[in-house]
Amino acid sequence: MSNRVGARLAGAALPRAVAGELPSEGIVLGAVQVPADGQPLIFLADHPTTGGYPVIGVVTDVTPLAQARPGTTVRFHGPQR
Repeated sequence: MSNRVGARLAGAALPRAVAGELPSEGIVLGAVQVPADGQPLIFLADHPTTGGYPVIGVVTDVTPLAQARPGTTVRFHGPQR
């Protein structure tokens, strides 16, 4: 599922090391947040300004993700050196 707020990824749920919510913190474009259900959410153009779930990374260019069709495989890679 995706819209201008974010793109929800589907697949094996990511396990949480600590249960519950965290204190709210600022959220940036491209933030990869993992809510309680373990399904990552990548924030797009109309994302909220704060959130209380763990942020495990930031996608630096969300354009391809925002334009992807439902069912597209998404792979993450570390920074290019």
